[in-house]
Amino acid sequence: MFRRSLILATALAASLLGGAADAQTRWNLAAAYAANNFHTENLVEFARDVEKATGGKLAITVHANASLFKAPEIKRAVATGQAQMGEVLLSIHENENPLFGIDVVPFLATSFPEAKKLWEVSKAPVSKALEAQGLMVLYTVAWPPQGIYAKKDLNSVADMRGLKWRAYNLGTTRIAQIVGAQPLTIQAAELPQALATGVVDSFISSGATGYDSKVWESLTHHYETNAWLPKNVVFVNRAAFNGLDAATRDAVLKAAAEAEVRGWRIAEEKTQWYLKELAAKGMKVLPPSAQLKADLAKVGEQLTADWMAKAGAEGKAVVDAFKK
Repeated sequence: MFRRSLILATALAASLLGGAADAQTRWNLAAAYAANNFHTENLVEFARDVEKATGGKLAITVHANASLFKAPEIKRAVATGQAQMGEVLLSIHENENPLFGIDVVPFLATSFPEAKKLWEVSKAPVSKALEAQGLMVLYTVAWPPQGIYAKKDLNSVADMRGLKWRAYNLGTTRIAQIVGAQPLTIQAAELPQALATGVVDSFISSGATGYDSKVWESLTHHYETNAWLPKNVVFVNRAAFNGLDAATRDAVLKAAAEAEVRGWRIAEEKTQWYLKELAAKGMKVLPPSAQLKADLAKVGEQLTADWMAKAGAEGKAVVDAFKK
């Protein structure tokens, strides 16, 4: 009798334990940047916060460096449920909707406060566009300001002619076309190899991307043009989010809000650190010459006009709200 009771008790315990294990929800988060990039580190902390707040009920695995999906594939993968969450540089999808590229309109928002204000006035229409694709925005974090990397002195835009220019969105492609460089579309995960093999010899990006790519091994100059501060957006498959219980949804939203504040703070704090590291590695970190600055301003005016023409009334409304 005792043996039979023991067997029944053991079976019941196993059943209960199995039920608890089955109750855990596991999500995959597809990320495009290296594991030691501050964006990715912030994602990992976000995932830890969610798991802790839910008592392990929701476990999120961050797949860094485009290891789960390449950067241009992440948004669609999350929309179709191949991954539950993702993080991408929003402007790489500007070809779908001009508003996705508003933060890379040259010289529109050139500081962290301005970049934050630009997100505040564009958040509603951008979120609405992503919702139509089955995606829900959780949070965004800016990159440090964008500067130009090269292997030679750039005293004017004329010196950029013929450069093999790494492009990652419509705006960076258009810059190459305007200045007479050769645009080559290369995402961040592929950039170190492209630099090492000489596929590209110039690009515009943040100090963070330069540092992650060990750009000093291939290039020599970085010009602090502060052209724009692009943003990464972290989103979740709307159906997957709706499938969570209320307490878990609240935990995700709370952790996301904290990750946004933390991410923006870290981005701002690390901006000068990245530039100091580039200089310490032997790169020339310089302000643009008066001529280069004036030339780039003209390029910016043309790109801004191009963007405004595409974005129409909705884009104009956002820009007008930003400039108030």
